[in-house]
Amino acid sequence: MAGLSGAIDIDEIAAGLPHRIHEVTTGHLVNVPDRIALIEDDAAWSYRDLDQRVAEIAAVLTSLGVRAGDRMVIISENCIALAALLLAASRLDAWTIVANPRLSARELDQIRDHSGARRMFFTSGVSKEAAAHASRYGAENRQLGALREIGIGPLNESATVEPVEVDPAKQVAVLIYTSGTTGTPKGVMLSHENLLISAKTTAHFRKMDHDDKIYLVLPISHIVGISLLIMTLMVGGTVRMAGKYDPAATAKAIAEEGVTILNGVPATYQRLLEYKSVSGLKRHDRGSLRLIAVAGAPLDLNLKLRVEKECGLPLLNDYAITECSSGISGVRFDVPRSDHAVGTLLPGVEGRLRTIDGIPLSKEEVGELHVRGRNVMRGYYRAPELTAKVIDSEGWFNTGDLARFDGDWLYIVGRTQDMVSAVPANIEAILNSHKDVQSAVIGRALNGDGELVAFVQPFPGSRVKPTDLMDSIKPRLASYIRPPKIVVVDVLPGSSTGKTREHELASCLHRDRAAAKQAARFQRRTHLT
Repeated sequence: MAGLSGAIDIDEIAAGLPHRIHEVTTGHLVNVPDRIALIEDDAAWSYRDLDQRVAEIAAVLTSLGVRAGDRMVIISENCIALAALLLAASRLDAWTIVANPRLSARELDQIRDHSGARRMFFTSGVSKEAAAHASRYGAENRQLGALREIGIGPLNESATVEPVEVDPAKQVAVLIYTSGTTGTPKGVMLSHENLLISAKTTAHFRKMDHDDKIYLVLPISHIVGISLLIMTLMVGGTVRMAGKYDPAATAKAIAEEGVTILNGVPATYQRLLEYKSVSGLKRHDRGSLRLIAVAGAPLDLNLKLRVEKECGLPLLNDYAITECSSGISGVRFDVPRSDHAVGTLLPGVEGRLRTIDGIPLSKEEVGELHVRGRNVMRGYYRAPELTAKVIDSEGWFNTGDLARFDGDWLYIVGRTQDMVSAVPANIEAILNSHKDVQSAVIGRALNGDGELVAFVQPFPGSRVKPTDLMDSIKPRLASYIRPPKIVVVDVLPGSSTGKTREHELASCLHRDRAAAKQAARFQRRTHLT
C-alpha cells in the first residue's frame, strides 16, 4: 500500500513555527500580555507574568549548575510550577524529564541513572508524593524564582552535556520514559520541532484559538499532557491545571469556569458519569464546553454513546503515541463518527500497512501500522539498537499496532504481539479441521528465525502429505501468515494436561535443521572428493 497522508499542506500549517517550545508565547506578549495563560486552584499567571517569571527561573537554574545539554528531572503533578520549569529548561537548551510523583522510588532511580540527570526538582508544595521523594533524595526545599517550596536535589557533578543543536528538529526538548517498571528504562527523545509541529497540527485540526480554555487533567509527565499545554499556549488560550483527577472538581470547573476543551482517557468520562449517579445530579452542566476528546485506550461504544448523550457533544476518538509527539490521527468535531474509528491522519503524517515481515499490504487489509512525519521522535536515548528496530532508513516508525483503513478512516484493531500469538492458534484450528491430522504451530518467538512452522501428526492409517495440507489451507489464510513449512512427526509431544510442549517442537525443528546442514556438508565433501 502506498503511504497515505493527511490532505492539508503541512508546510502551510507549520509556517512561522518558533525554534524552541518556550517561544510559543512570544507573540502574545505584544498582543495580549494580560490574558491569563496558566491557572490553578489558587493562582493565575498572565502571559506577561509567564514570560518574566520563566526568565527569572531560567537564571536561577543556571546558578544551580544546570547547563545547555544537561538533563533535568521534574517530579511533579500538573501545576503552574511544572509548566514554568519546563519552559525555563527550554530557554537554557536543557532537556526536561517530567516524572509522575506516583512512580516508585526504584523507577525514579532508574530514570535518574539512565538519563544521567544533572539535577532533580520536586514540586513539594503542591504534591505530598513529590515531597516524599524529595526527602528521600535529600533535596533542599527553597524558593526558585517565583516558585515556592521547590525541592532541589543534589548536583550530579559527573553529569555530561549533550551537544546543543541550533536546528529545532535536532535539539531535544524532552525525554519521556515509556517503560521502566521492568528491565531497562526507555527514554523517548522528542525534539522541539517534534512537539511544535504536533501541537500546531492538532490545534489546527481542532480549530483552537485564544478563546479556548483547556482543562488539563492528563498528566504533563506523559506526551499528551505536554502537547496540550504547548498547543494551548501557542494559540493564546488558557490552561486550567488539574493536579489529580477528581470528577467532582472536573464537573464543577466545566460548569463554572468557562472550560471549552476536555481531553481524557475512557476512564475520565466513565468516572464523570459515575459521579453524576452518586451525587444525584440530574445532568452535567456543560457550560462553555465545545469539544471533548479521548485517547490512550480502546473506546467502548456504549460509553461513547452515554457520554455524547450526557454532554450533547460528539466524543472524538484520537490515536496518539509517545514516539510521535503524540498525535497520529483524530476524529474532527465537524465530521463525527459513531464507530471505533480513530479518525483520519493528521496533516503531515503518512501511514502505511505492512506484514510482520515487512511485506506491503493494501489499506483494507489488517497489518502493522508504520507512520512517518516531522512528529516522529529522534530515537530512544542511549539505545541506538532499539531505535533501529522501530525506525527504518527512510524514517518510517513501526507503531507496533495493527490497523486497517476504510477509505481515509483509520481503525486500530490490536497490537502486533496479539497477531503473533493469535496466528498460530488460527492455523492450528484450520489444520485440525482436516480429518486426517492433529497439529501444533510454533510462533515466531519460539523458533527464533521469524517463521511460523506447523507440525502435524497423522492419524493411524492416514497417508496425507504436507503438500496436500498446504493446498487445503491456502484458500483460508493470507499468504503472509501461512506457515512456509509443514513438518510431519510421529507423535506431537504433550504434557500431562494434554497441552503440546512447544519448546520440544522447537528443539525437534532445530535438530532437523542441524541434520539437514550436516547432510549438505557431507554431500559437498563427497562431491569435492
